Amino acid sequence: MTGEGVLIGWSDHAEVLRLDRANRHGLVAGATGTGKTVTLQILAQGLSDAGVPVFAADVKGDLSGIAAPGQPNEKFLERARIMGLELTPAAAPVVFWDLFGEAGHPVRTTVSEMGPLLLSRMLELNEVQEGVLTVVFRAADEEGLLLLDLKDLQAALAYAADNAKALSARFGNISPATVATIQRKLLMLEDQGGANLFGEPALSLSDLMRTDGAGRGYVNILAGERLISNPRLYATFLLWLMSELFEELPEVGDPEKPRLAFFFDEAHLLFRDAPKALLEKVEQVVRLIRSKGVGVYFVTQNPADIPDTVLGQLGNRIQHALRAYTPVEQKGLKATAGSFRTNPAFDTAETIQHPGVGEALVSVLDEKGAPTVVQKTLVRPPASRLGPLTPAERAQAMAGSPVRGLYDQVRDRESAYEMLQAKTAATAAAPEPAPEPKAEKPCAAPREKPSEFETMGKAFATSMLRTIGNQIGREIMRGVLGGVKRRR
Repeated sequence: MTGEGVLIGWSDHAEVLRLDRANRHGLVAGATGTGKTVTLQILAQGLSDAGVPVFAADVKGDLSGIAAPGQPNEKFLERARIMGLELTPAAAPVVFWDLFGEAGHPVRTTVSEMGPLLLSRMLELNEVQEGVLTVVFRAADEEGLLLLDLKDLQAALAYAADNAKALSARFGNISPATVATIQRKLLMLEDQGGANLFGEPALSLSDLMRTDGAGRGYVNILAGERLISNPRLYATFLLWLMSELFEELPEVGDPEKPRLAFFFDEAHLLFRDAPKALLEKVEQVVRLIRSKGVGVYFVTQNPADIPDTVLGQLGNRIQHALRAYTPVEQKGLKATAGSFRTNPAFDTAETIQHPGVGEALVSVLDEKGAPTVVQKTLVRPPASRLGPLTPAERAQAMAGSPVRGLYDQVRDRESAYEMLQAKTAATAAAPEPAPEPKAEKPCAAPREKPSEFETMGKAFATSMLRTIGNQIGREIMRGVLGGVKRRR
């Protein structure tokens, strides 16, 4: 680390990442085995020495060596001599994190903080399923149901299925079959260990922005060897972290040095098969988070892995060897070479294919914020160890961690799962209401049995009426027939 920035290496002069331009983001690219991880380690330790906290994912496990002093070999010593650099072995202060709680402190967030958009990305939901999940979040919020962990979300989905008719009337059609599909995908996520990400205590961003007693920024290393086997979980978590930084940190403009440097290794996983809405969110966060004092550095094999709208925001670039075997790769190589400010001393497109290990093409932002002319650069050797810590060394580092004991025990307070369970139990225990008594029809007063005289009188009257009726009938018929005969 120099007085004004981080020493990257040496061309015909010192190549330095200026601290007052380090929040303008950056790119470290190159094929496998060309030295990207070493460059990441140099940048992380240099920023740490300058008092800048760092967050980085350790995909292969090699970055953990930053926590131990280096053991320079003859090659490194010779390179330091060429640069006029005194190579002093030194370690950086480190905090280890792990979503699975095995190789570092557990790191968690709540389902509510993740939100339906990022959760849909993690679960690979289609548009209809994402819409239903959004309704579930909205209904839970209106019902006062806290969504903290996966069992809370499962309970909220079951509640939505049971009340699909009422919710459909308010928010549009909610199919129980769609809810069931989301529930199955949650089970798959849980089987992959994703349940470890959700719960409390949730990660406090202030714990990622610590400095030690000497004023050095802590390097927060996320264990990624197991996490990378679930790329959706890995990419979604890091995107959530960037989004939280963007939402919570106040505006600071262009500070003298970043408040935090964020390194996103295997960055292509963030953009692979990402829906348009998510890409727009990534672009927005990258474009605006620099004013919060956060520098984001993408580490990937090929710049073509990153959308142009994001790539255009990355001012500091370190390009290790780039291979191009197919026509598509050759076209991408030319585009990458064309993105650098031309150096008349060499052909960038040709040179970019042949740097040795530990060499790179470097262009950084100058004091005016403009990119410097690209330079062939010999990357400086690291002061810390190349290669991983032993398990015993990692355990020792965790024992002295400033966040020891803050996140190690899960806290399970009352939330949606418990509230809905209690509601179901209360409904089952409540006595059934007694049926309302049926209204009885009024009974008619009992009739007295008629006497023998009344019975005989009624029979005589009936007979007389029948006789009179017959006589009248016959007279009517005679009249009708007589009238007919007279007309004839």
